[in-house]
Amino acid sequence: MSASGGTRAIVAALAANLAIAVAKFVAFLFSGSSSMLAESVHSLADSGNQGLLLLGGKKAKREATPQHPFGYGRERYIYAFLVSIVLFSVGGMFAIYEGYEKIKDPHEIEAWYWPVGVLIFAIIAESFSFRTAIKESNETRGTLSWTEFVRRAKAPELPVVLLEDLGALVGLVLALIGVSLALGTGNGVWDGIGTLCIGILLILIALVLAAETKSLLLGEAAGTDDIEKIKTALVDGDVVTGIIHMRTLHLGPEELLVAAKIAVRHDGTASEVADAINAAEDRIRNTVPIARVIYLEPDIYSESAASSGTNPAKSPGGPTPDPAH
Repeated sequence: MSASGGTRAIVAALAANLAIAVAKFVAFLFSGSSSMLAESVHSLADSGNQGLLLLGGKKAKREATPQHPFGYGRERYIYAFLVSIVLFSVGGMFAIYEGYEKIKDPHEIEAWYWPVGVLIFAIIAESFSFRTAIKESNETRGTLSWTEFVRRAKAPELPVVLLEDLGALVGLVLALIGVSLALGTGNGVWDGIGTLCIGILLILIALVLAAETKSLLLGEAAGTDDIEKIKTALVDGDVVTGIIHMRTLHLGPEELLVAAKIAVRHDGTASEVADAINAAEDRIRNTVPIARVIYLEPDIYSESAASSGTNPAKSPGGPTPDPAH
């Protein structure tokens, strides 16, 4: 996995979550707090999720085979989608079940200093993990807002870790509020309500992750900036005079397929066209290095064919579709 895959952020989150999961479970054993049990399962699920992301990154490095000629880059998307399933089921649904049981049958929290102390420790540890994820994300997100970064990032690991860490921090605060209210009022129902809120939060985050990784699994085009760079690199103004239509597709976070029908001079020889195509491929790869698979089809631009085509995107001279649609 490349640096852009957020390996440091994943490892930092894994180390923090393993330590926190053990501490939370010990606090649950001593206090009987359902918030602590839900949070320990949440941290354990997060640890498993980080393991899935690392495994996906490793599997994505396998060489292409005759059965999978475009390689295994999308393995990273598959494992990121599995993370959303684990977060939904193991984290969210379990917390909702525990919260419901505690509200139905509340009991007083014992040894209050255990859950409170562990929650404060966990908030500090998660803050360091979250800080690492933010630092790595800032290296790649450029001028994008955080919402745009999560929606547009082609490497799934950083958005996953960011949302997990954010959910963990908010969940810890909810747990601390629930435990504090339970201790202050002597009513264990508040602990159950805090647990229920944690479950709802985890399910919402899981749904966001599932929606974003589903889009990546279906296949996303290159970003707007890369598309413009590719268009500029394609046309040399000599043999290649224009782009009839073009498609791009991410085969993985760092591998892009480019397929285009290009307009060439009607009087160009086969040798000139072949040389122009090779030169265009070189220009594209120099401008957008992740464009590793390129297919260019030369054609003669026809104004009449373009205007009479029922599908302009497939007609000679038809416009390249807007990547946003």
